[in-house]
Amino acid sequence: MISVKNLTKYYGDYPAVRDISFEVSKGQVVGFLGPNGAGKSTTMRILAGFSTATSGQATVDGKDVFWNPIEARRRIGYMPESCPLYTEMRVEEYLRFRGGLKGLNRSTTRKRIDFVLERCWLKDQRRQLIGTLSKGYRQRVGLADSLLADPPVLILDEPTAGLDPTQIRETRKLIRELGNQHTILLSTHILSEVEMACDSVIMINQGKVAMEGTLESIRHMGGNRSLEDIFVQITGVVD
Repeated sequence: MISVKNLTKYYGDYPAVRDISFEVSKGQVVGFLGPNGAGKSTTMRILAGFSTATSGQATVDGKDVFWNPIEARRRIGYMPESCPLYTEMRVEEYLRFRGGLKGLNRSTTRKRIDFVLERCWLKDQRRQLIGTLSKGYRQRVGLADSLLADPPVLILDEPTAGLDPTQIRETRKLIRELGNQHTILLSTHILSEVEMACDSVIMINQGKVAMEGTLESIRHMGGNRSLEDIFVQITGVVD
C-alpha cells in the first residue's frame, strides 16, 4: 500500500532523509519511530504530497507520489503534528469546507461529518470556533479531517500530542479499530503506544532506516528486551 525506494531529501547541504526504503502492506498499522530530527516528519510530508524529494521513488496504493500527485493524495488522509486549521471557522463549518476541497458531494460530506464527529469525540464541539479549542481538541479536528474522505491510507504524525491520558487511551483504541479498514503509518514518541496499537515498526535514525519488522521480530532481534531499550540502543538517545 505504501512503497518507498531510495528516498533522499536535502535541505541545502543537509540530508534530512538519506536513501531510505521500506514498504507497508495493506491493512497494517505501522509505527514510524525515530528521535527528533531523524527524518520522520520529512518522510511523511513527502508521502502526503506536501514536500518534494531530492531523489527516489514513492507510491501510495499504486499511485506515484511525484508523477501522479493528485491521485496519490486522494488515497491519503494526512494529519500533521501541528494541524494548520482555520481558527476563525467553526468545527463543522471547517469540515464542510474540507469536504468540498476533497471532492465530496454535499450529501456524502454531511454523512461523513456526522461520522467523524462521532468517532473523534467532537459532537459537542461541532459549532464551536476552532480558535477557542484546546490543543487536544484541535488534534481531534485534525484527525477528523484526515478521516473525512474515508481514504485507504492514513498518515498520522503525533496524533496524541496534547491529549490527556484518557483521550490518549481513546485515540489509541480508535487507531487500532481504524486499522481494520485503513493502512496506517503512525509517528509517535510514546513507545508504549506503538506496542499497543501497531503491528510492525520502522525505526529511522539520522535519516536512514535502522531497523524494521514486526514487533515480535524486533524484540527477538533485540534480545527480547522492551521496545524502549531497543530504541535507545539503536538511536543512542532517550526520546
